[in-house]
Amino acid sequence: MARHEFQPGRLIAGLFLTLTGVVYAGDAGEAWDTPWFVVIPLVTVGLCLAAAAGTLAHAIRRRRRALPARETQDSRADEQIPGR
Repeated sequence: MARHEFQPGRLIAGLFLTLTGVVYAGDAGEAWDTPWFVVIPLVTVGLCLAAAAGTLAHAIRRRRRALPARETQDSRADEQIPGR
C-alpha cells in the first residue's frame, strides 16, 4: 500500500460533512426533527477548522523541510572556509 502524507484539514472537513449528512439522514428517517438552517453552521465551522488545520500542517511541514537544508548549507559553508 502506498503511503501518503497525513492531511488533517481534509480529515476534519470530511468528518463535519459526514456529520451533516448523518443529521439530515436522521431527519429524513424521522428519527428526529432538524431545522433546515442547521447545515449552515455545521459546514461553516467544519470548513473553517479544516482551513486552520490545513494551514498549520502546511506551515509545520514547510518548516521541517527547511531546517535540514539550512544545516547542510551551514556545514558546506564551514568546509569551504580555510582554517576551519
